Amino acid sequence: MEYNFDTPINRRGTQSVKWNVGETELPMWIADMDFTSPPEVIQAVQQRAQHGVFGYCAMPSAWSEALSGWWSRRYQFSIDPKTLLFCTGVVPAVSSVLRRLTCPGENVVLQTPAYNAFFPSITNNGRHVLENPLLYENGEYRLDFEDLERKLSDTQTTLLILCNPHNPTGKIWSREDLTQIGALCEKYHVIVLSDEIHCDLTDPGCRYVPFASVSETCRRMSVTCIAPTKTFNLAGLQSAAVMVSDEGLRNRIRAGLQTDGITGLNAFAADATIAAYTHGDAWLDALRTYIYKNKTAVRTFLSENLPQIHLIPSQATYLLWLDCSALPGDKTKLSAFLREKTGLFVSAGSAYGSPDFLRMNIACPRCILDDGLARLKSGIDIFIKENQ
Repeated sequence: MEYNFDTPINRRGTQSVKWNVGETELPMWIADMDFTSPPEVIQAVQQRAQHGVFGYCAMPSAWSEALSGWWSRRYQFSIDPKTLLFCTGVVPAVSSVLRRLTCPGENVVLQTPAYNAFFPSITNNGRHVLENPLLYENGEYRLDFEDLERKLSDTQTTLLILCNPHNPTGKIWSREDLTQIGALCEKYHVIVLSDEIHCDLTDPGCRYVPFASVSETCRRMSVTCIAPTKTFNLAGLQSAAVMVSDEGLRNRIRAGLQTDGITGLNAFAADATIAAYTHGDAWLDALRTYIYKNKTAVRTFLSENLPQIHLIPSQATYLLWLDCSALPGDKTKLSAFLREKTGLFVSAGSAYGSPDFLRMNIACPRCILDDGLARLKSGIDIFIKENQ
């Protein structure tokens, strides 16, 4: 089946967070795609809507079976359906797990730069962020295991939040990386909370490794957050899952999710999720190819027009991490400057712990991407001129 990712969709006036911007502005910031969901998902939602009654909903067994089947089919990873807990989103789940598995004043390790929502999830719950900065060498990132062991060995450290694949860099952690993380966390009795929401959005030919699949140790000592929302553009339906193999740990987390009121199923979430994970393979593979072509177009454009900006090599996500450190001036204000001068709205790197960077969402039709790149060049040219 042919899928059309080229036709722009007008999202203004639809309560879209992403597109709640000025009439002449172009949003390429929040991780939300400008594509319709798979036809089978739309059909499932329409069929549910036609019923006309939207009362309290119970979770069908087909939900956990669909998730389990997807991970078995796509990643050869067997998930026992009974280990899956429904919740309304990964970010609420992260905060809930933090409250259940750590105490106020304890340390939570983050590998920075890190997804910006992790920071307030930790600090707003009275825990401390303990950074394990990624090593940035020759334009690429890698884990600093020496520093990681120091941070994990602190007796106040009780949890590590792993982003797999990593947001914002788009890096897929290797099996060897994950094995070493697991060994260190086992050594120091630290639980791993693995956010794997971007796992399906890999470049063609690339595949992520689920942390819990690496070894029995990693499976036992981890909590994994997964969702169809990034993959199939379903964030507004509030559907996610927490996978916990250890029964004792799972019972604690289930109680936490229920206490926090984030286990309520809306009328469309289950049907959409089941349809996505049952019928979404071909659509996803076509999407991955399209996003990869967009990524290649950006790389070529920067090389030819903005060589001062370095595109960090990535293997996953539709989010590009742009190193702007070679530009003159104060890069902490670059995102705001671009928005003011050109209407291009990209994310400031400071939100992720790296002020010299920008994060750019390229999950959009090619014509929108070309507009964004033209605005980026125009804005950077003005920025350079004003800071010389």
